[in-house]
Amino acid sequence: MTPRRAPGRRHLLGALGLLPAAALLAACGTDTSDRYDSGYVGGDGVTTEIPPEDRAEPLDFTGTTYTGEEFAAADQRGEVLVVNVWYAACPPCRKEAPELQAINEEYAEDGVQFVGVNVRDAAGPAQAFEQNYGITYPSLPDTDAQIMYALRGQIAPNAVPSTLVLDREGRVAARISGAADGSVLRAMLDRVLAE
Repeated sequence: MTPRRAPGRRHLLGALGLLPAAALLAACGTDTSDRYDSGYVGGDGVTTEIPPEDRAEPLDFTGTTYTGEEFAAADQRGEVLVVNVWYAACPPCRKEAPELQAINEEYAEDGVQFVGVNVRDAAGPAQAFEQNYGITYPSLPDTDAQIMYALRGQIAPNAVPSTLVLDREGRVAARISGAADGSVLRAMLDRVLAE
């Protein structure tokens, strides 16, 4: 039997180089609200407004709400539609929820409709979230990513939460990537309503 040689300097340096990568991967598995609140990867604060002449074709998507009602974006033409992408365990989604509900109530008489698109949750967690935050507008489950596919090019798949403002023709007029700031969303809605 041949005696084993001690690991060389190159092997030791290679192994030491793997330690930071292993620590980084371990950190990715530990999901704490504090970490996300202080530096969420979803793109907080990134906003875009699109002039009417530069807007793309209307978005079309359909779904069934958690309460079993059919929803079609095309049925909302003539109204301004706010589409919010969320899921229950997302800290920025929890942070923005009360403000979104307040704006939903404030702008309902102006012809603004809200709909949520939940990318992860079954009915139980989603409805518990909605009840906890007093959300009265409908949400569509999208665990199979059919709606997100229809929104491709408008919302990055990993940017949750994200909010779109669709004009009366169903075209994307504005977007917020990350948690929606209430004053920014209100200003966006005011501009689209004034068109």
